[in-house]
Amino acid sequence: MPNNHFKKGELYSFITGKASIAIARRLQKKFNTSGLNLTIEQWSVLYHLWKEDGISQQELCNATFRDKPSITRLVDNLEKINLVKRVPSEHDRRINLIFLTKQAQKLQEETMALAENTLNEALTGVPAEKIDVCKEVLQIVYDNLK
Repeated sequence: MPNNHFKKGELYSFITGKASIAIARRLQKKFNTSGLNLTIEQWSVLYHLWKEDGISQQELCNATFRDKPSITRLVDNLEKINLVKRVPSEHDRRINLIFLTKQAQKLQEETMALAENTLNEALTGVPAEKIDVCKEVLQIVYDNLK
């Protein structure tokens, strides 16, 4: 018997997807209210660059689970609003490394505070031990499927 305790037709993706979309919508609303001209998709690219600046577009694809055309479009748009710049790799001119601008670095503290606030709202009333269990289960699901 499968280890599936959901009702017929109920899938993990619906549950995790709904929660993920609700969090993203709330965070986007907070960005808009704060006057930040930034989409959640753009923010996710900046987030990974704040963790490691100067990575390739392929590394951004891997980190964000997006395809090359999506990352190219996001980087193009971030470049237009002066938040990132492309620099050809010294070792392989076919590869562009993506670097944050000073303007993007200034956004980190404010946007991360908004993200933390949003997650705190989302997790209101959820005991810490249940959050830990949820993270463990979702990590196992991910590991099983990668």
